[in-house]
Amino acid sequence: MNLHQFRFVQEAARRNLNLTETAKALHTSQPGVSKAIIELEEELGIEIFARHGKRLKRITEPGQHVLQSIEIILREVGNLRKIGDQYSAQDNGTLSIATTHTQARYVLPLPVAKLREKYPKVNISLHQGAPDQVAKMLLDDTAEIGIATESLAAYEELVTLPCYEWQHVLVLPLDHPLAQREHLSLEDIASEPIITYHPSFTGRGRIDQAFAAKKLHPRIALEAIDSDVIKTYVRLGLGIGIVAEMAVKDDPVKDLAIRPLGALLGMNVARVAFKRGAYLRQFVYHFAELLSDRLTAPLIAKAMNGHVNDYEL
Repeated sequence: MNLHQFRFVQEAARRNLNLTETAKALHTSQPGVSKAIIELEEELGIEIFARHGKRLKRITEPGQHVLQSIEIILREVGNLRKIGDQYSAQDNGTLSIATTHTQARYVLPLPVAKLREKYPKVNISLHQGAPDQVAKMLLDDTAEIGIATESLAAYEELVTLPCYEWQHVLVLPLDHPLAQREHLSLEDIASEPIITYHPSFTGRGRIDQAFAAKKLHPRIALEAIDSDVIKTYVRLGLGIGIVAEMAVKDDPVKDLAIRPLGALLGMNVARVAFKRGAYLRQFVYHFAELLSDRLTAPLIAKAMNGHVNDYEL
């Protein structure tokens, strides 16, 4: 058995047992993938995949155990490479970050700039997606570190730590009637057309929960994943906007009124995540420390060894 066979089996499972897609992903031929998998099955004396003709139909019960072992083996092979990179060229390499648009646009620029200042030879690869996509990129080893508000804590294969708290804010034209009120209620907000995030982004779930708890049914006039898009449509008069405070905190807007909504909608927690069992290079630890003064290299190392609950907010 060899690492090529392990990678073929793992990728076939990831590609929904489609050997054509598996071969494309691994830059090889479909017959070569099929042959390697069969040879591994013959060596192990079991079927990893049940077949219908030449097509893979499902992963067998022993195949599930094989895949778990392969996952561990390939993860440790990856760790060996990272250890080699760490000590052969400590200031070189690529830091792959998976995050949402809001984090990439408003939170990460300063930490990335500071990391580049300390490690000028480290390249940054930034991958943006929905929170579930951020988690998948960590699990698939596309990224080493992930930052998002939703979803990350739901994956047992990830180690997650609270990074910072934030609240939503209301943005509305300066001449809007609600801009003249000192105190706003959810009823006030629900009476207006609302422009805010798509349901899977930037704390939208907390917004919906707050209205539902009051049995309110606001009219969502427009949904977007980009805070700047939301602000643009507020300026056009399509409604009032609910955005993350990061979108106005370090990028102030003078033509819109801003009202904090933490008291009405509650606070959100952005989390940083790593794949469980991964080896983290020194500049990965340093980048995490730049994200929040709550995060330190010893704390993260302890969390990676299984001590996570001690550090919940």
